[in-house]
Amino acid sequence: MRAVLIVNPTATSTTPAARDLLANALKSRLELTVEHTRHRGHGTELAQQAVADGVDLVVVHGGDGTVSGVINGLLGRPGSTPSGPVPAVAVVPGGSANVLARSLGIAKDPVAAANQLIQLLDDYRRHQTWRRIGLIDCGDRWAAINAGMGIDAEVVAGVEAQRDKGVKVTPLRYWRVAVPLTIAFSRREPTLTLELPGREPISGVHFVWVSNTTPWTYSNNRPMVTNPGCSFDSGLGVFALDGMKVLPTLNLVRQILGKGPKPNAKQLIRDDDVSCLKVTSPGAPIACQFDGEYLGLRESMTFRAVPDALAVVAPPAKNRA
Repeated sequence: MRAVLIVNPTATSTTPAARDLLANALKSRLELTVEHTRHRGHGTELAQQAVADGVDLVVVHGGDGTVSGVINGLLGRPGSTPSGPVPAVAVVPGGSANVLARSLGIAKDPVAAANQLIQLLDDYRRHQTWRRIGLIDCGDRWAAINAGMGIDAEVVAGVEAQRDKGVKVTPLRYWRVAVPLTIAFSRREPTLTLELPGREPISGVHFVWVSNTTPWTYSNNRPMVTNPGCSFDSGLGVFALDGMKVLPTLNLVRQILGKGPKPNAKQLIRDDDVSCLKVTSPGAPIACQFDGEYLGLRESMTFRAVPDALAVVAPPAKNRA
């Protein structure tokens, strides 16, 4: 089996020792080429080349942003036809949150994940089938984990600005960026209109988060659960607010960071399984993000669930760790 290992050497938790161990382990099972990302968007370029070369498997060692870039390189723009057969994707965590890997049941520790990957490759040789997962069609890009319009995207932009200055991104750094931005955001007039299948449009919405799995993300090891019924095998999760008064919003934050029942609040609009949704902000473009990557300002976004869009090297969903 021909494979390429794409490594982001600047990802938060990658180390030379772990990279070498992973490469050596994979060479015992695969005809392997190793590539390191050198600049922003390079993972997408390497993935496009993997399709052109007819590679069977792409292993990504990096964070969620690197994985998302690789997936977009493999599949191309939604609605387009890839230039060749799309390889399966395996993920060995190397970032700070590693939401996709953890949601797929991949071990958090890179060494343990490498050993798990070897076992999954051996399983494939016996059964000749990969697990498949759904993705989010964001119009001009694919999202594997989440997307959104509003405060989440503003936080992503703020964190990216810190990263560009050479500041190390940590969960504490995210919160330091998120808290003041959220306070300022809550004081603005809501401009969004949310359209869901079979429902009247909902106006006066502050922000909309779209999920492809649960949790939405992690703060250190604490999961942030917005749509507990959402999964790679279901439709999309929607989490939106049409009110951001301080006390109710703080209570909702406590719910999504806690281990209690499903998030519930008067100002909350939530559905864990929708086929598509449209969000508009006419005349007032609003910040957008996908998989933790800033998209810029948009007046309108449509998100669609695309089942079985990608083959992945991961445990079966029912046996997920």
